[in-house]
Amino acid sequence: MAAEYRLRIVSDVTPATFPMDRLAEYLAALAKLLGQSKSVHFANVESGSAVVVARVDDDASVSVVDRVRGLPEGFGPKDALKAYSDIDAMLRRDGATGFLLSEQYGIVIPFPGRERPEPIVFGPFKQDGTLDGQVIRVGGSDDTVPVHLRDTDTIHTHLHATPDIARRIAQYLLGPIVRVHGTGTWFRGEDETWELKSFKITDFEPLGDEPLTEVVRKIRKIGGSKWNEVPDPVRFLMEQRRDDGDLQ
Repeated sequence: MAAEYRLRIVSDVTPATFPMDRLAEYLAALAKLLGQSKSVHFANVESGSAVVVARVDDDASVSVVDRVRGLPEGFGPKDALKAYSDIDAMLRRDGATGFLLSEQYGIVIPFPGRERPEPIVFGPFKQDGTLDGQVIRVGGSDDTVPVHLRDTDTIHTHLHATPDIARRIAQYLLGPIVRVHGTGTWFRGEDETWELKSFKITDFEPLGDEPLTEVVRKIRKIGGSKWNEVPDPVRFLMEQRRDDGDLQ
């Protein structure tokens, strides 16, 4: 017999009053939480508080148990951990709490939802600095124009410039790497990670599109340079760049 998992949403909402689009969001998050997409099926929405029922085929039941058991403690696949966080965040926004239950194991995952303490955030802190990246978007008609930079796998979307600077930086759209100067507004979380909320661009400069290895090769040719004594100059430069961007 297939195992059933129930996501019970403890709130004043009933299946008759639950918005369909919101229910779809919970279903999508529950599917990602349980994984095993070919073996997990939507079964029902039960009465009372909204209860979403998922049926798991026998051949996937052990895998699902292994996948979800450590999520409240922060252990498990990344996509399952994200789904756990997404469900809890939705419950918080909906003023609800919740549980994932199974007939065999009882409460598998409690979701604090509205009862979870708000995370402590420090800031805002303002600091002058620079950001490097390729200009991938310049747009908008307000007094400050949004600018987006791509720095390898990171896309900075909270940058703004005056219309004059935006017109000049737009000439480098999808072109060489540029370095923007300005003032950033940062927040620090409880885990001591920093999050950039906004960055006001006051100036910029193109850095050219030569590979860093080629730049180092040319520097090593300069007479009196000590770069030949550095065993891995590319790594050294990247670490210097990272350290220069750290907040003190």
